[in-house]
Amino acid sequence: MKYRILGKTGFEVSEISLGTWQVGGKWGSKFDHSLAQSIIREAIDNGVSFIDTADVYSDGESEIAVGKAVRESGAAIRVATKCGRHINPHVNKGYTPEVLRSYVEGSLKRLGTECIDLIQLHCPPTEVYYRPEIFGEFEKLKEEGKILNLGVSVEKVEEAIKAIEFDNVTTVQIIYNIFRQRPREKFFGMAKEKNVGLIIRVPLASGLLSGKFGPDTRFAPGDHRFFNRSGMFFDKGETFAGVPYEAGLKAVSGLKELFPENTPLAHVALNWILMCEEVSCIIPGSSSPDQVRSNLGALEFRGFTKEQTRAISAIYEADIKPLVHQLW
Repeated sequence: MKYRILGKTGFEVSEISLGTWQVGGKWGSKFDHSLAQSIIREAIDNGVSFIDTADVYSDGESEIAVGKAVRESGAAIRVATKCGRHINPHVNKGYTPEVLRSYVEGSLKRLGTECIDLIQLHCPPTEVYYRPEIFGEFEKLKEEGKILNLGVSVEKVEEAIKAIEFDNVTTVQIIYNIFRQRPREKFFGMAKEKNVGLIIRVPLASGLLSGKFGPDTRFAPGDHRFFNRSGMFFDKGETFAGVPYEAGLKAVSGLKELFPENTPLAHVALNWILMCEEVSCIIPGSSSPDQVRSNLGALEFRGFTKEQTRAISAIYEADIKPLVHQLW
């Protein structure tokens, strides 16, 4: 495992870490705590030192599972969680210091800790980034010893840029992958100047960049890749990185042709992200220990030729950029 520093948190985190949206099983299924423990322990045993969760993941069950696994491992694991998505309707008015404080208190109990390493606002409405009292409340929580750091998880580059105007924002979690390249244009450089850590989510575009899907692939009704392609329940950029499924399959076909036949496309996609030195870590999700091992196997990838790098850029410019670039 290789490690990088997570911005001004000072945390040393594994380049490939763990996201836990689906850690208790596949989307839409009942949360399986035994499975969750096996996934998290597999990650920890293989050098993963950073785990990301959220209070809304399986309605708190993910936090409970993460807390239990970390405590029992005895390893020096940094845990990040998120808050705010429980607000319903999920609008600016619902965000108050009192409500967010209550969410932090709930996460502390579920994680079984007295202090959260990193608490993140969970993709709040854009208006929230213009309210200093919200960010100020987390300073109070820090002074009280309930959190060590504040971060944000964002949908749009513009939100990320606004968020880091607040000096107590130490990290930004953002979608960045072969199909979502805009964050690198301007924001990554700004984050580096402010020593803000970058946590990359949806690195495989909801599995599209694994290269394992096709026109006949079917997703379960409870899977967001089935019900959220048009953004019916949350931002459609969270599903396949906002890329129309058929267009994504065409681009994936082109990407596969650039590498030897047995090259896992997921390894290509993860290492493409890690080429960017501003990135602190990637948090791919896993629904089984095998997926954990597969993701970590990307660390054995031998790198890209100049021709492959240029060809990846060309595929993005031709097949993906016109569809999504300016949307996020």
